[in-house]
Amino acid sequence: MALDAAAVRALVTELQCLVSGRVDKIHQPERDEIVIHIRTRDDSYKLVISASPAHPRIHLTAQTKKNPKTAPLFCMLLRKHIGSGRITAVEQPGFERVVKLGIESYTELGELTTKQLIVEIMGRHSNIILVDENGRIIDSVKRIDESVSSVREILPGGLYEPPPAQDRQTLIDFSVDDELDLTRPQKAEKALIASVAGISPLTARELIYSVFGTTDVIANQINTNRAAALKLAVIRMGEAVRGGRFSPCMITDNGSGRIIEFSSVDIKQYEGLADITHYDSMNALVDDFYRKRDMHERLRQRSADLTKLLGNNIERLSRKLDILKRTIDDAEKAEEYKIYGDLITANIYCMTDGMTELEAQNFYSETGGTIKIALDPSLSPSQNAQKYYKKYTKAKVAQVEAVKQMKMCRGDLDYIESTLAMAQNAESAEDISAIRAELMREGYVEQRRKETKQRKKETSKPMHFISSDGFDIYVGRNNTQNDQLTLRFANNSDWWFHTKDIHGSHTIIKLGTDKEVPRRTMLEAAQLAAYYSKARESAQVPVDYTRIKNVKKPNGAKPGMVIYEGYNTVYVSPENVLTKCE
Repeated sequence: MALDAAAVRALVTELQCLVSGRVDKIHQPERDEIVIHIRTRDDSYKLVISASPAHPRIHLTAQTKKNPKTAPLFCMLLRKHIGSGRITAVEQPGFERVVKLGIESYTELGELTTKQLIVEIMGRHSNIILVDENGRIIDSVKRIDESVSSVREILPGGLYEPPPAQDRQTLIDFSVDDELDLTRPQKAEKALIASVAGISPLTARELIYSVFGTTDVIANQINTNRAAALKLAVIRMGEAVRGGRFSPCMITDNGSGRIIEFSSVDIKQYEGLADITHYDSMNALVDDFYRKRDMHERLRQRSADLTKLLGNNIERLSRKLDILKRTIDDAEKAEEYKIYGDLITANIYCMTDGMTELEAQNFYSETGGTIKIALDPSLSPSQNAQKYYKKYTKAKVAQVEAVKQMKMCRGDLDYIESTLAMAQNAESAEDISAIRAELMREGYVEQRRKETKQRKKETSKPMHFISSDGFDIYVGRNNTQNDQLTLRFANNSDWWFHTKDIHGSHTIIKLGTDKEVPRRTMLEAAQLAAYYSKARESAQVPVDYTRIKNVKKPNGAKPGMVIYEGYNTVYVSPENVLTKCE
């Protein structure tokens, strides 16, 4: 978990801005998440507290979530007990993943009381607990009875007991008198986590990398000098955390753009494989991280049915192609059927009814010799000849139709595979909606009247980038936009880019008065074409480029399907090298 005790310490340090603030509003947008609006003399804040098993956290947020029409019971209880209350303290007891908010508020009888809102950030055991001044639990967002945990119950009326203490020295208290257990044949990061409380696997790997220059280290293979250096690295990090010296950063895969993790300390272990984005505050980092992760999760859920539909169509078309190939292969025997019919006709004078086989001279063969032809004894010789002629005619007709169907089937398969690549690279719900609307127009998705009216209001434009040399570069988000860019938007002299034999977006360099495009801009456009393609995860991708005048669309072709000539090819690494224009 990235939100280790060090990250919690960074958050709590920044959350001191809430002390003396007043609770203004309390909402519960999710079953296990609350949002508290707090006003201070200088500003107002939104504090999100989540006990989600997957993403437990506490931080300030700039995001707004839709609230249920009727407030849940726990939300109503918080409004009763801490509504309009004053924040007196924000603390991290010990060095645990626990945050305590002290809140002064008045009872219905006008008595001033102090309550604690305790946030336990512990994976699936996370919870939000309201405790009175006597340490008794008023209620919690998750009630834990003995059927759930025999160790620690969390029920209204019971005394609050903190989570069991860890039998390890904490990061901020680790000193030269403490020892790292490096005696076992296990990865060094596991040994660190087992010896030092309050660090995540990511932080443990960073400590190892700072000493060894790699994270692939076995604990019992570390010599005495390196063990001392690792111990010193732990002590120094503990001093930095204790002194409030943090370096909040987000780690993003520089190939796919996928968010990997975040950290309260600087991360260098990924070297050139990831982009490290630093933030001014831990709260801003955590808020941005979970906003992006939630967006990607919602996008994945929204595109799941579309991806499944496209995958099913690809499977169906692939099966159809196999059948058509077998039909064409079988039609290769059509000439044999004609030869059988001709030989039967040529030898009909010496044949009698009831024959099961004819052995005749094969005058079609260059080497000569005889050939045996199976006959149906229930048919006359002339009827047997007609039977083979009908087989010949049927096979030839099937071959012609199969060739035609195969061409159409390959066109459909190319289109569906291209659309799937667009759906997998979609960056917003609008992109998915535009792809769905395109599939509706093409008849792959059932069109509903309500959706049709809604989609008429939606507008989706190609992505727009400015190259390092100031040239406009446009990238299609779907096949309809690919057609729009290539066939209507671009001029004959503009440059066109597309991954070679790989499904992806059409990319255009729009030329102004300057017709000479620098090599750097050409490479940036090629990298964007590779990034917004099916080959995004590849190391080197071939990208074809040519003038728009060399790109044509065949009659009746599906959206986004074009042919081109007079092109060159460049190999690039797929990267989103430019900032998208709004």
